[in-house]
Amino acid sequence: MADTAIDTAAEPIEQPIDETPLSPISARKNSLQHALARRPDEKDLKDRNILHHGAPSIQKTQAELEKQMAQDALKRNLANRPTKEELLQKHILPENSNVAPALQAAQRELEKQMREDALREKLAHRPKPEEVIEKGILAPEEDPTKV
Repeated sequence: MADTAIDTAAEPIEQPIDETPLSPISARKNSLQHALARRPDEKDLKDRNILHHGAPSIQKTQAELEKQMAQDALKRNLANRPTKEELLQKHILPENSNVAPALQAAQRELEKQMREDALREKLAHRPKPEEVIEKGILAPEEDPTKV
C-alpha cells in the first residue's frame, strides 16, 4: 500500500502557472503619470498659500511680520473709524436705531410706503391750476397748462 501512495506523488500534476507580477509596475507608473499631470503648478500653490515665497529659513519670520503688519493696519483703521455721531450726520446709520437690525429694512420699507401714500393723497386733493389762478396764488401768465 505504501508503494501506491509514493507512485501518485511522483507523477507531475498539470496546473496553470500564474505569471502575473506581484506588484504591477506599469499600472503604478500610469497612475503616477496621471497624478503628476493633474498636479497644480507652483504659481497656483503659492496663490493658495500652500507653497510659500522666500527661503525656508526666513519663512517663519516673514509670516510673523505679515501678521504684525495686518494687526497694525487693523488698529490704524479702527483708530480712524468715524464716530456714531458722524455716521448719523452723514445718514449712514438710521437715526432711530432702537429697532433690531433684522427689522430695520422692513421699517425703512414701511416708512417709504407711508411717505408714498401721503404724497398720493396730497396729489389727489391738489387744487386745479384754474382754482389757484382764481385765488390769486398764481398770475394768469404763470398758468402751467399753457406751456
